[in-house]
Amino acid sequence: MAKKLNKSGRSPKQTDLPEVSADLTAFLQEKAERYESLDFIPDDPIAIPHDYSDVKDIELAAFLTATLAWGQRTTIKKNAIKWMDRMDNSPRQFLESASAGEMEAVSEGFVHRTFQPRDALLFMHALQELLLEFDGLEAVFLPSDHAARTGRSVKPHLEVFHERFFSAAAARGFDAGRTRKHVATPARGSATKRLNMFLRWMVRPAARGVDFGIWNAIEPRQLMIPLDVHTGNVGRKLGLLERKASDWRAVEELMTCLRQVDPNDPVRMDFALFGLGAIEGF
Repeated sequence: MAKKLNKSGRSPKQTDLPEVSADLTAFLQEKAERYESLDFIPDDPIAIPHDYSDVKDIELAAFLTATLAWGQRTTIKKNAIKWMDRMDNSPRQFLESASAGEMEAVSEGFVHRTFQPRDALLFMHALQELLLEFDGLEAVFLPSDHAARTGRSVKPHLEVFHERFFSAAAARGFDAGRTRKHVATPARGSATKRLNMFLRWMVRPAARGVDFGIWNAIEPRQLMIPLDVHTGNVGRKLGLLERKASDWRAVEELMTCLRQVDPNDPVRMDFALFGLGAIEGF
């Protein structure tokens, strides 16, 4: 269990930083080692972008899959496959060249939980506009300010992406409307789970064959954990997280501990926490 200490050794306060024990560090590293393996891929939404080899196909398939990543993993995969099929399994070629009518046809009848055809249509138009301006998604996440780019976390990257995404949609005549809830931002206090997961896929090293490591302008040390029900519940049970709400403040609190476990690649512990919760029922 992580324990909170202060410099004086007196009873800890909520604002004191937690100290992660050597035993808990070893336990989490062991679990991360276990679950970051090729066996993890088939049952996870990350399997969808693994069907592609072109970098732009990978990042677009990953982004659209991550957009749908809430609910049962089997349903997420099924609907992500459906979206890819509607684009002839060539998301890069489709989004770079599709007409408005073709995007309308792809979006027609596409539903994933509260994600509706209008949302899918806005997403494709916004992505097409962004690809024309930035020639890839990585640059869309990069703040213009160097200090913001190289800071402690990807919070500024998430905020600037949110702004650019809906500016691109507006340029195509789409008001954000109800679609805004499908592109979260920490500026509004959201844990931004789906975008943090997408960034993990793109940025973390591909050495173990799960994440892709195809982006290099963001460093693994800057990533923030994709906080969901599993990672949150396990984090609380292990004493790594006290906050009850699963919001951005909870993400920052949990990252305080995970950076002690692995300062250079803290989000590697996403495999440990998710595996413990979703697979082991910890």
